[in-house]
Amino acid sequence: MTDTYEVVVVGGGAAGLSAALVLGRARRRTLVVDAGEPRNAPSAHMQGFLSRDGMAPAEFLAVGREEIARYGVELVRDRAVAATKGGAREGDGGFTVSLAGGRTVRARQLVVATGLRDELPPVPGVAERFGRDVLHCPYCHGWEVRDQAFGVLATTVLSVHQALMVTQWSKDVTLFLHQVGETEPTGDDLRRLAVAGVRVVPGEVAGLRIEDDRLTGVRLADGTVHAREALFVAPRPVPRNELFVGLGAELTQTPFGAYPVTDERGLTTVPGLWAAGNASGFAEQVVNAASRGYRAGAAINGELLFADLDAGVRV
Repeated sequence: MTDTYEVVVVGGGAAGLSAALVLGRARRRTLVVDAGEPRNAPSAHMQGFLSRDGMAPAEFLAVGREEIARYGVELVRDRAVAATKGGAREGDGGFTVSLAGGRTVRARQLVVATGLRDELPPVPGVAERFGRDVLHCPYCHGWEVRDQAFGVLATTVLSVHQALMVTQWSKDVTLFLHQVGETEPTGDDLRRLAVAGVRVVPGEVAGLRIEDDRLTGVRLADGTVHAREALFVAPRPVPRNELFVGLGAELTQTPFGAYPVTDERGLTTVPGLWAAGNASGFAEQVVNAASRGYRAGAAINGELLFADLDAGVRV
């Protein structure tokens, strides 16, 4: 059985729910397809969202789902596995979306807010502690671990920037070069690290020392342990861009993965296909993702309105 909607939103995080809220309030028949894999699931709290600072991510999403339901937006727990162009309404393009559960849905406009996944360095203990005392974003977690002994695990030379950034929250920072060679940081890098008081430790990191369910140290391959209370890492972002690829959207390569080319509203190079949240870029925090979703939702309503008006004029 195939159901037809005006808009299908793939992704039930901050961006997708925000777009759906705007569309529901605009009286658009909207479906949200949510696979239930939010990027910030490992975190106990989210910070920096005005009026929601410190709120648990799961609670935030639960409230969002309740809000969209009030405006008649449907939500299904499923995964979009493929999308093709055509099938919504003759003459206005549209999309057909296949779900893992076997259902097929059609839409005049499609929002992809599938985000990305973080690929963590394969160091024992890092994945288990991620979101607790192994962290990635000082704006998200810096205040909560302020003035503790920080470590920064270098995965590329860009980790120098991360080490410099976290000195805003602690003056006790050690950069573990790990897989970065001692000669890779530039002269400017080393001078800035010295001015910031960041200690630089060469050698591969072999694991973490955990005592009483808390991080107490970083262990090198030679057995040396450096006492640390929080470890910042830079996961490799892997965009969930399969739907964009399948629909032929133009992508742009960045140091953080391939993302669709969009205009300021989130419209991709494929008419009717929109990107929001971390599906559109690496650095979208929750508050930014919600904003991008809102912008896309409002733009889509306008697109649909004027498409219908223009169709009436032609008749």
